[in-house]
Amino acid sequence: MVRILVACLMLVLATPLAFAIEGELGFDDPAMNERYRSLLREIRCPKCLNTSIADSDALIAADLRREVHQKMAEGHTDKEIVDYLVSRYGEFVVYRPPLQPSTWALWGAPPVLLLIGVIVFARILRDRARQPLDEDPIS
Repeated sequence: MVRILVACLMLVLATPLAFAIEGELGFDDPAMNERYRSLLREIRCPKCLNTSIADSDALIAADLRREVHQKMAEGHTDKEIVDYLVSRYGEFVVYRPPLQPSTWALWGAPPVLLLIGVIVFARILRDRARQPLDEDPIS
């Protein structure tokens, strides 16, 4: 019975290590390797909330890394690879989606909110400047 428990414990402890031990993909050419690493940092893991496939430990991220490596080895451009991944997984996989009608709110919200913040701040400053100063603040 003890042997079975020890075997089960070893299996449970060794399983994550088996998935973590993955051959590091890369290229011999340093420029191509840098391009590969850069592309991995620009693609978001479909399973993780806000992690690139370069940093994710999810199995789908490992699959995407292999797929990107294969497509680069076949001679595809970065745009072709990103377009292929977007067609399969949607706009979620890119950190900077293109400007199109479905992403107008995404691209337009930060400047609009910044403008609203500046207007509110200016009004607060103007209202405080109009208030009379207290002659004797400490009584």
